[in-house]
Amino acid sequence: MSTTTAHGGESPSTLETPTLDKESRELLQTISEHGGYAYVSMAAMAAAGDFRAAEAAREMSWEQLHSGPWHSVLPVWRDAYSMACLHVAKHHYGNGEFKEALRVLDMGIIMGGTLLIKDLHSAVDKVSEKSRNVKVCDGMCEDLENSDHRLVGQEFNMTKVLQLLPVKSLTSKLVVKRSALSLEKFLTDHYLSSSPVIISDCMAHWPAKMKWNNIDYLLRVAGDRTVPVEVGKNYLCAEWKQELITFSEFLQRIKSNDHSPVGPTYLAQHPLFDQISELRKDIFIPDYCFTGGGELRSLNAWFGPAGTVTPLHHDPHHNILAQVIGKKYIRLYSASLSEDLSPYPDTMLRNSSQVDLDDIDVRKFPKVADLEFVDCILEEGEMLYIPPKWWHYVRSLTPSCSVSFWWSEAESSDAY
Repeated sequence: MSTTTAHGGESPSTLETPTLDKESRELLQTISEHGGYAYVSMAAMAAAGDFRAAEAAREMSWEQLHSGPWHSVLPVWRDAYSMACLHVAKHHYGNGEFKEALRVLDMGIIMGGTLLIKDLHSAVDKVSEKSRNVKVCDGMCEDLENSDHRLVGQEFNMTKVLQLLPVKSLTSKLVVKRSALSLEKFLTDHYLSSSPVIISDCMAHWPAKMKWNNIDYLLRVAGDRTVPVEVGKNYLCAEWKQELITFSEFLQRIKSNDHSPVGPTYLAQHPLFDQISELRKDIFIPDYCFTGGGELRSLNAWFGPAGTVTPLHHDPHHNILAQVIGKKYIRLYSASLSEDLSPYPDTMLRNSSQVDLDDIDVRKFPKVADLEFVDCILEEGEMLYIPPKWWHYVRSLTPSCSVSFWWSEAESSDAY
C-alpha cells in the first residue's frame, strides 16, 4: 500500500476502534457459534489488513441481514456487519478515500448493530474532519452549489396550492395558534385535554432556522453522508420504494423534483441527528416535550421537496412537529373518529387509514366527507402539537425541513 494519499499528502493515521479491539474475540466466537465460520476466517484476514477479505466479510454479513424479515435477523449479524464496515473503512481512510470511508461507516450505522456504534461514530467524526479539506461535492452537485443557494425560495402561490389540497381544506375549523405558549397553559389547555395547538415564536434561537436553508451549509456538513430515503407518492402505494443515497444526491433531487421521473424523494422519519451530530447541534428539544414527566422517545427528521405526502395515520405518542424550513398543510381528526376512518386491518398498517384524502372514494367511505376535522398551514418557525392517536395527513407545500419530537408519559413509557 502506498504511503501517499489520493490527495497528495502523507497517509493519515489509522482509525482507532477501541470497542472493536476489546470485543472482537468474543464477537467472532458468537458468530462462529451461529455458523459464520467463513465470516470469521475473512474477518481475521481483514483485521490483518486484507481489504478483499474485509469486503468479503461485509458481503457475507449483508446477505445475513437480508435472509428474512428484519425483525428475524439475529443481532450478532448486525454487529458482524458493523465490524466488517469498520475494517473496510480503515482501508479507505488509510488511502485518503474519505468519501468512500464515510459511505461505509454510514452503512454500518444505519444497518449495523449497537455493539460497535461508538467506534462507528468516532470514526465518522475523524473522517469528516479530514474530508472538510477536500471538495465536498463532485461534479453532480456543482450546478446545485453555483445556482440558487437557498433550499426554499420566497415564491408561494396560495391559489395554486389550494387546488392541490384535499376537499374542504382551510374552509372549516383551523388549529388554534398561540404565541410563546407557557408550559402551564400548554398543560392545562392542550396536553390534558388532547387538543392540538400551533405554538409560534419558540424557534427563533435555533441555528437551524438560518443554516438549513443554505444549501452550501448542508453540503458541507452532510453532503457525503449516506441516508435512507423513500421514493414514490407514499408508503401505501405499490410503486413506493426505499433507497440509500448520499445527502448531496438527495439535495439534487429536491431541487429537480418537478422534473424527476421517479417521483418525490423523501427523507422521512429518520433519526438523522443520531447519525450526523453537526445537524443535531442546530436544534433544541422543546420544553413542552417533558410535560407529563415522561421522556423523549424519538427525534426524527423529515426533509423533502414540495408535494411529499404522509397519508392519514396516527401515532402512539405525544408529538411536536417543528417546521424549520418551508410550509406544510396538515389536517387532523380526533382519536374518537378512528372507526369512521377505516384503519387497515393488517397489523403492520393498523395505524393508517384506508381513506385517501387526495381522492376519497365516497361510495366506499360515505361518512368521511362529513367528519369534523381541524387543519392548518404550518409556517416556518411554528410547532404543532399532535396528541396521541390523533389522525393526521401531511402535505409539503414547498421544499421542507421538519423535526418531530415524540414523547410519552412516565407510566406508559413501555408503549410502542
